[in-house]
Amino acid sequence: MSSTRALSDVTRSHGGTYSASAVGEVNVVAEMKRVNAVIGGEGNGGVIYPECHYGRDALVGIALFLSHLAHLDMKVSELRRTLPDYCISKNRIDLTPDTDVDAILARVKEFYHNERVNDIDGVKIDFADGWVHLRKSNTEPIIRVYSEAATMEEANALAQKVMKMVK
Repeated sequence: MSSTRALSDVTRSHGGTYSASAVGEVNVVAEMKRVNAVIGGEGNGGVIYPECHYGRDALVGIALFLSHLAHLDMKVSELRRTLPDYCISKNRIDLTPDTDVDAILARVKEFYHNERVNDIDGVKIDFADGWVHLRKSNTEPIIRVYSEAATMEEANALAQKVMKMVK
C-alpha cells in the first residue's frame, strides 16, 4: 500500500496485472500467493521472488537487477531514466493515549469518498496525480502518513492537506 505508483505503471506497461497488499512481508506473500504473482516486495526495496522462495531476499534482488542490466546492456543511470518519476514524502501524526485512530481513519475515508479509497491497511486515498496513505504504526504511537506525487513539493502538500484535515 505504501509502495511507489511506479510499480503499477511499469507492471501495466508490460501487460501485467498489479496488486497491492497490506504493509508487511507476511501480507505481501499472502497476496502474492492469492494472485499467483511472479515477483513482489515492499516499498523498502525488499524483493520476494517465488521462483526461489517466498521471503525477502536481498541477494536475489541484486542478482535480478544485475542480470537485467546485463541483458539490456545499460548503465544504472540509463535504466533509471526509463522509469517513471515520483517522490515519496514520509510524515507522522503523534498519538496520545486517548486518540481514537479508527475514528480518524473513518473520517478521512468519508471525507475522500469521491476518490479511489482503499482501506485494507489504514486508509489510502488514490488521487489522479498522487496518493496519501495513513496507517497506524505497529511499533510506535503514531499514524504514518506517506504520500507520493510527481515532485516532493506536491507530495508534501498532499500529506499536509490530509494531516490538516485530521487535526
